[in-house]
Amino acid sequence: METEEMHRRTVDWWRSCVETVGEDEWGAPTPCASWDVRKLVNHVTGEDLWTVPLLEGSTIEDVGDRFDGDVLGDDPVDSAQSAAGSAVTAVADLLPQRDTVHLSYGEERADEYIWQLAADHLIHGWDLAVATGGDTRLDPELVAALDEWYSSREEMYRGAGAVGARVALNGNAQHDLLARFGRDEDWAPTAS
Repeated sequence: METEEMHRRTVDWWRSCVETVGEDEWGAPTPCASWDVRKLVNHVTGEDLWTVPLLEGSTIEDVGDRFDGDVLGDDPVDSAQSAAGSAVTAVADLLPQRDTVHLSYGEERADEYIWQLAADHLIHGWDLAVATGGDTRLDPELVAALDEWYSSREEMYRGAGAVGARVALNGNAQHDLLARFGRDEDWAPTAS
């Protein structure tokens, strides 16, 4: 799957999950133990906000602390949707012109950075859906594409502390992808 399509489709999934968050669900627990729903949405929204300047060629130092803290404000759904839309537009318009981006750990290929974002949108979309009682079925094409990309990166992610311990695999593609990202597909809000 092409990078831009993967990004757009995973962001579409993320946006559909954000759209269903109820007013009383922002404090609900998520599979990310230290994040409630609002902190999870804030994290991904922050990543979406970073996408535009990084693809425009800015460095971490150029952006500074502009996206630190709460980026959701009084209307978290609108803030998340707006940032996601801007990120999709930036990827479509700027990715073809950008070879590398400057990340916290140094220079990275721009297409690799976009796959990292796609992974976060898909996996954190599942986190959000399960935390709010939404539809947790992932698109099998997205699961297969992300699985192929992630297979050579899993140990690097785990070694860097970016994902939790692997959960037991069972041969189901969605279950196994989530498990490799440290997610227990049987997690429920009451389990935390």
